[in-house]
Amino acid sequence: MKKTAADVMTKDVATVDSDWPLDRLMTFLTDRAISGAPVVNAEGEPIGVVSLTDIARNGVTAEGAGEDANAYYAEGLARHVSREELGGFHADAGSATVVRDIMTPVVFAVEADATVQEVAETMATGRVHRVLVTRAGKMAGIISAMDLLPLVRDM
Repeated sequence: MKKTAADVMTKDVATVDSDWPLDRLMTFLTDRAISGAPVVNAEGEPIGVVSLTDIARNGVTAEGAGEDANAYYAEGLARHVSREELGGFHADAGSATVVRDIMTPVVFAVEADATVQEVAETMATGRVHRVLVTRAGKMAGIISAMDLLPLVRDM
């Protein structure tokens, strides 16, 4: 029997509000040790995704967020930019920049009954690291590339 998106998804999805300031976003991601999350509107509907890649693209790191947060972001951002560039990134508390300013305003999603192969195809085609899982148009979960690795390992 083929595995479906529902079999491998994370059901408890940590979401981000589009009007959060970047220092709150960084704390949120750091506290959960995740590299990205869906962005939702006031009705809780997904309107995009924000990730470390978006943060790096916009020249931001966690100033004033503590050594643990800065180490986490330095490691994640270093995959996207040089160490020299990294030193210039910061997100001041009270910055006018908010999540909607840096998020990717595209949602890649699959239905809960999609096969794992369809999930992988969606990720590869979209060149994304996570897809939302939906049931009847409502968010039911999320699958990251890391969620698929155990399946590949066990093949």
